[in-house]
Amino acid sequence: MTLGWTDGNTFLPVNSSLLASSKASNLIGPAVNYDGRSLAAKRRRLAQIKGTDVMIELLKNAQSAGHHVDYVLFDTWFSSPAQIIAVKNLGLDSIAMIKKSSRIYYEYDGEQLSIKKIFGISKKRRGRSKYLLSVNVMVGKEQKIPAKIVCVRNKKNKKDWIAFICTNPDLSEEEIIRIYGKRWQIEVFFKTCKSYLQLLSECHSLSYDALTAHVAIVFTRSS
Repeated sequence: MTLGWTDGNTFLPVNSSLLASSKASNLIGPAVNYDGRSLAAKRRRLAQIKGTDVMIELLKNAQSAGHHVDYVLFDTWFSSPAQIIAVKNLGLDSIAMIKKSSRIYYEYDGEQLSIKKIFGISKKRRGRSKYLLSVNVMVGKEQKIPAKIVCVRNKKNKKDWIAFICTNPDLSEEEIIRIYGKRWQIEVFFKTCKSYLQLLSECHSLSYDALTAHVAIVFTRSS
């Protein structure tokens, strides 16, 4: 998992974590006992918790190091209501692509509805509009936060649509779409690391420390 900063043109890796199984029987490579206060021990503990929790810890570490951002961008893998609220509780707004799941609900007009249901009952914009639909919702159950959902046409399939959520409801639909587009830089970054900097092929060690060091060196070379 990688956390990076981008202005839409430049991408800089900030931190990363190589995730591993929490079951000792599933781990391979040399087993070493580390002082629990050491960086090696902390990285191992981080690697064995849920990916959603790792994301929050990486954001906390970035904040502690003095990094400041306008928005946290992430894709559908992390865009559950619980995760969106967790990011908001760090004092950060997020813009994410959300899953078109029938089991995830948002409060819309006083009802708990899935994004598919909201899209189905709402009037769409026509013509050359950059988006099909924009609605304000509340996210969460016990703790609720306001957000804006914007639906746009899927460029790969004109009959399909995708949805973005932003925890700053005052941000315009055009800005939400534009800012989320900056997330593409992380895909370009990984393509460069894999194709030109041997991220996957240069290191064959089974040592977690060696693999972590290799990733850090590749990321440094990319910068």
